[in-house]
Amino acid sequence: MSGETVESYSEVADEQLDEIQARDPDLYNDILTICELIFTQPARAQSMSTAISTHDGIVLRLAVPGQAPYKVFWTSTEPRIEAVFPHP
Repeated sequence: MSGETVESYSEVADEQLDEIQARDPDLYNDILTICELIFTQPARAQSMSTAISTHDGIVLRLAVPGQAPYKVFWTSTEPRIEAVFPHP
């Protein structure tokens, strides 16, 4: 995907995505579609996300369509993908 760097993903998210890619390529592709939306249209992605308050600040949570309960957790300042995992 254009416009993103290694720093666009936390170490945790990078490890999670590697594991998902090896286990479930369809889920991996669906997650990458959401990541692309976050990087190319962050305002739209933010409007579709819910917010979680953490001790480090606000983290946004965006559902992966058709792949419930998987969510992409991200921060909007860069934007940056922080984590990807099943979450209610």
